[in-house]
Amino acid sequence: MSVTAEELRSALRPHAAGIAVLTGPGPVGVTITSFTSVSARPALVSFALAETSTTWPQLRDSDWFGIQLLGAHQQDLARLFATPGADRFGPDTRWRPGPHQVPLLDGCLSWLVCARHDVRAVGDHHVVTAAVEEVRPGASGDSLVHLHGVMQPVAQPALVRG
Repeated sequence: MSVTAEELRSALRPHAAGIAVLTGPGPVGVTITSFTSVSARPALVSFALAETSTTWPQLRDSDWFGIQLLGAHQQDLARLFATPGADRFGPDTRWRPGPHQVPLLDGCLSWLVCARHDVRAVGDHHVVTAAVEEVRPGASGDSLVHLHGVMQPVAQPALVRG
C-alpha cells in the first residue's frame, strides 16, 4: 500500500513542529520544521532539507551550521527565511557572525552552533546529523510552531503543583 504525499501531509498537520532557522557561512539560511534532538551524549541534532530546496546547494558542503530556535514573536523572520528568492540577510534582518562565520540571528530563544556529523539522502530529502559544539541561551519566551498548516505561538503552560 502506498501513501500519497498529500495524505501524509494531511495526517501530520495536527502534529506541532517547532520552527527554527538553519544558517550557514555565506551567509545562507532557511526556515526548517524538521529540527530534532538525536542524542544528549554525544550532543547530536538533525534536520532535513528537500532535494528541491534552493538553499540546499549552498549548505550541502558546509562544515558548520547555526540553528536558531524561534520565539512566538518571530513569525515575520520565519516567513522571510521560508520565502525563496528573498533577501534573507538584508538590512531589516538583525544578525551577527558567530563561531566559524555561522550567522546568528538576533532575538531567538536559543542558538546552537553545530559541526557536520553525517549527511544521508533519504527519499526526496537530505537528512543532516550535526554535532552541537556550542549552545547559547537567548531571551525567555513562548515557542513558535507550525500546526494545522499555520505558524502559531505555543504558550508556556502554568506549573501545576500537586
